[in-house]
Amino acid sequence: MTEVTAPSRTTTLPAFVAERIAGESLLRNAIVIFSGSLLLALSAQVAIPIPFSPVPLTLQPLAVLLLGAALGPVRGCAAVVLYLLEGMSGLPVFAQGRGGIAVLAGPTAGYLLAFPFAAWIAGWVARSGWTRRPITTIPGMAMALAVIHLGGWSWLAMTIGAEAAFVTGVAPFLVNDVVKVLVAALLLPAAEALVARFGA
Repeated sequence: MTEVTAPSRTTTLPAFVAERIAGESLLRNAIVIFSGSLLLALSAQVAIPIPFSPVPLTLQPLAVLLLGAALGPVRGCAAVVLYLLEGMSGLPVFAQGRGGIAVLAGPTAGYLLAFPFAAWIAGWVARSGWTRRPITTIPGMAMALAVIHLGGWSWLAMTIGAEAAFVTGVAPFLVNDVVKVLVAALLLPAAEALVARFGA
């Protein structure tokens, strides 16, 4: 019987993540992660400008929740990080077809940089068994979504103040976010089944 040992204390985080992914098919995981980044890029193009807010209404938060929960914390987070790298390289994958590192210095930077953490939390929630029942799926998804808003609000607060950041960057999205959490909870079983179907 092969003995499984815990990672040593000297194992770095990138090495630990690589070990987790390498335990399965490398090619399969690469395809899954790239597909996840593509889904996130497509969701960003569904963008509705809000007149009094520098932040458009997009489907990105919904995609982040589903990616994290369906792919797990490691691969879900990796898909989001890949998406950010694609955008930083200049590809038009950010909202409204924008690209370039300048976007990560703009008003939406806080939300974008919070995406990997939200995906990780959604994945952790799913792997911990919260998503087995709707009564626990909803608060778990809401917790991940709150991380996105916290990142966005914190970034905006540094430039326009805490109150103005809440009024323009959080409040306009609260009702819509309730819908996103409910939709994510409803779509999650199908998303998990799709991932499982391809043996990922």
